[in-house]
Amino acid sequence: MADKVVAILGATGVVGAQMLECLEERDFPVSRLVPLASARSVGKTVRFCGEDVPVREATPEAFEGVDIVLGAAGDAQAKELLPEAAARGAVCVDNSHAFRLDEDVPLVIPEINAADIANHPRNIIANPNCATIIGLVPIFPLHQAAGLRRLVVSTYQAASGAGMPGLRELEREMRALAEGEEVGDTDPFAYQLAYNLIPQIGGAREEGYTSEEVKMLHEGRKIMHLPELRVNCTCVRVPVMRSHSESITAEFDRPITPDEAREILASAPGVKVVDDLDALRYPMPLDTSDQDLVYVGRIRRDTSAPEGVSALTLFCCGDQIRKGAATNAVQIAEHLV
Repeated sequence: MADKVVAILGATGVVGAQMLECLEERDFPVSRLVPLASARSVGKTVRFCGEDVPVREATPEAFEGVDIVLGAAGDAQAKELLPEAAARGAVCVDNSHAFRLDEDVPLVIPEINAADIANHPRNIIANPNCATIIGLVPIFPLHQAAGLRRLVVSTYQAASGAGMPGLRELEREMRALAEGEEVGDTDPFAYQLAYNLIPQIGGAREEGYTSEEVKMLHEGRKIMHLPELRVNCTCVRVPVMRSHSESITAEFDRPITPDEAREILASAPGVKVVDDLDALRYPMPLDTSDQDLVYVGRIRRDTSAPEGVSALTLFCCGDQIRKGAATNAVQIAEHLV
């Protein structure tokens, strides 16, 4: 592979920092790294391959000569700057929501639809939502075997899903409560997260769903090329530092047993089966943090399914900063080179 000039937009954030680690861990062919962030980060450095690399201000001109951009910024900055990078010849792999549902922008989980990477007419490829990635990596192999009809999903999403502010806020709340102090302002969360659950992530959308919940519907349909897929999702913020968990019930067109599902998932890319209820073995956030596999367990038949409907329930868990964001983007970049 020829070495590439790689820029990271949002290099000083949680996902940007993880992208740096993933590039280094996976020995990505970087000839020159261009870390980009807002003007207030200029003067800082990021560590990459044993060197301190200065952070530059993210401006259109900063993308001159760049081959690949990994986007780890918010929607507004992505909309403003990534088309500028693309116009200068860079291929952008964007982690924001800005372009995910655009018809001419592929939305990619490499374990599922890597072939879509080749067709990127705007020089932009979108990274899906973290909960979408973690849920679909184990669900897609089962779809290939039995034909997916419907998903009912509950997510249990870690504080770090809200970025560095979310991590710092949960840590601050835990310290305050341990010291007998009032929690006070809970930004970026609407309520205290420590010792609590918040059953809303994102803004209100149609029929009482939130923006986070409808992402799995629309993104899942696009990624798996299933325009009629039915999805019901409830997203909950939980007082966990890292790794999202999901409870998923999936209905299929053809019969599939729990044992068949375990066999399929045991050889599925990006998946690790951890499923032995008697031995107390199942996926948990602590076990799945700081690595790239999606752990799957609690695989069982949905005994409430109507007669004639084949359905399974499972529990999965994965690091949403790595596989749910940074690693997935780097995997897409690997296909590009």
